[in-house]
Amino acid sequence: MRSLLRSTAVRLAFGYAVLFIVSSLLLAGFLWWRTALYLDREIDAVIIADGQAIADRLRDFGLPGAVDTINERVGRANDQRAIYLLTDPTLTPLAGNLQAWPLAVRSAPGWYQINLVRDGNLHVTRVAFFQLPGGYRLLVGRDVEDRVEARQLIVSALGWSSLGALILAIVGGSLVRGAVLRRVEAINRTASAIVLGDLSHRVPTRGSSDEFDRLARTINTMLEQIEHLIEGVRNATNVVAHDLRTPLAELRTRLETLISTRPPLAETYNELHDAVADIDRIVNIFNALLRLAEIDSGVRRSGFRRVELADVTTELLELYEPLAEEKHVALMVDAPEGIAVRGDPDLLAQAIGNLVDNAIKYTPCGGTVALRIASDVKDQVSIALTDTGPGIADADRARVTERFYRGNRTSGTEGIGLGLSVVDAVVRLHGGSLAFSDNGPGLAVILTLPRDAD
Repeated sequence: MRSLLRSTAVRLAFGYAVLFIVSSLLLAGFLWWRTALYLDREIDAVIIADGQAIADRLRDFGLPGAVDTINERVGRANDQRAIYLLTDPTLTPLAGNLQAWPLAVRSAPGWYQINLVRDGNLHVTRVAFFQLPGGYRLLVGRDVEDRVEARQLIVSALGWSSLGALILAIVGGSLVRGAVLRRVEAINRTASAIVLGDLSHRVPTRGSSDEFDRLARTINTMLEQIEHLIEGVRNATNVVAHDLRTPLAELRTRLETLISTRPPLAETYNELHDAVADIDRIVNIFNALLRLAEIDSGVRRSGFRRVELADVTTELLELYEPLAEEKHVALMVDAPEGIAVRGDPDLLAQAIGNLVDNAIKYTPCGGTVALRIASDVKDQVSIALTDTGPGIADADRARVTERFYRGNRTSGTEGIGLGLSVVDAVVRLHGGSLAFSDNGPGLAVILTLPRDAD
């Protein structure tokens, strides 16, 4: 029972039951208060009218007139709840349906609620005491026992309904608890597996699009991102150690040779120049890794704004056109005005620039590089870059975005294997996708990004 009460579902159900009971009591109490107030006013009005009529008869026709009036009203068969009693100054009954003056009615005129014995039972009665001329005393009232019984009936009904609501709350809370716990336990099992190092686990969904399914999809997206980051860190750690060892070893060997051989000054300067190139390569690796870490952290989302892709491609054309002309590669750009995405302009320019740079680098002399931007009816923007180079082998396409990965066809070309990793990170940051396909000959790279509708 204690574990049941610790359940959030049971506590919520119990809380709603208590809220329902309290609100029902308040509503019933208010309705009863308004109804009782209305009935009291009606009864009081009738009692005052009767008392005033009897007093008028006493004034106009004397005591016989008042007695006749009371006897007439007592004899009416349609008003069995009416109470009348007329006495002299010594409280001797003169007319009415009471045998004696009630002890609960004191000597001061006014309103009283008393219990009178009628038909062998106590009945709650509301009476008014009128002091008449000549010392006569008049008691006029109405039996209100039915109102008391109605109030008791309402209170009893509310009590039973409150008990029923509590029972339903406990039963309903138990059922909800079971349903909720099953969904929560699935999330808990997945989280436990992740804690133990198995990043392949995902929270199961039911396809109902309810709150738990939306939470499960959000958690799964987060786990995919975490798995990607951890895998990237794991690969980066291994590859950085391998890639840095070579330039550092070359740098150490070059410097040791300079120290031991002490070559002529011109040769020394050449060796120092090569050493600086090795250091630049190491610095470029670290800069690229820091750039990837910044992109993966998501901090650049704060600077997202509307980016016109035509403006980005114009700047890239000015930057890479001399390189294309130097290699005798035709660089063609088709970027219509008005196509925009929401994102970081610098990161988008770097991602597209990396693709253009790779395409020009791997396209042979006389080849073609084409950049086309288009928007479809699904509010998606596609940035397609095609070339006539060697392309990427089918076996390598699944790994080309891994950090420091370089396929066999790029082994003779300068690079550190982080260009496409940066492109992939930028695309994921902007909620898009990256795809590779064969251009026959060459490679086709397609970036798909959500279009900015503003």
